[in-house]
Amino acid sequence: MATQFDPNNAQNLVEIEKQFAVKAVEHAQTYWNLLEKVNPRELKLTKIDDEIFEHAMKEFPELAENNYEKLTVIDEDWMKSESGKKRWRDFIQKYEKTVKDYNFGSLIRTDARQEYSETNTIFVTRIQFYVFEIARNRLGLNDKAHEIAKEEAAKEKEKAEKEKARAEREKAKKKKN
Repeated sequence: MATQFDPNNAQNLVEIEKQFAVKAVEHAQTYWNLLEKVNPRELKLTKIDDEIFEHAMKEFPELAENNYEKLTVIDEDWMKSESGKKRWRDFIQKYEKTVKDYNFGSLIRTDARQEYSETNTIFVTRIQFYVFEIARNRLGLNDKAHEIAKEEAAKEKEKAEKEKARAEREKAKKKKN
């Protein structure tokens, strides 16, 4: 008979950690692709975006201070301070039954004006990701990221077209000989 899994006493198995990392990266790539294709101000991430936004602004009024500075550039020290951890833990638990994978790990850009990179990414829970990204989208803080993502996609498309044309020339050249 199998024993019940206790996450509090589980060892961090390398394979499980890798699977979580892969999922987090896939989520980040999917979100970046959305930012490329959809105006962030029109993007809806959950069925309860309004509720999450209003609840976060009520529970964390400092997010609105200084022209939304803590939303534009995430203050990881503030989030992970003793009081920050407790406040976030209480906030996160309220979404246990309403947001799928609410406590699943997600990668988020620390600076909303930049793309995902090794130096501009931290690990947060899914609901924290939603808090920041819903607010960034609504407040226009992801507009720069939207432009960067569109520019990147255009460069990739141009590169692919050049590669395709080069391959066709090579094929035609071989056919000739």
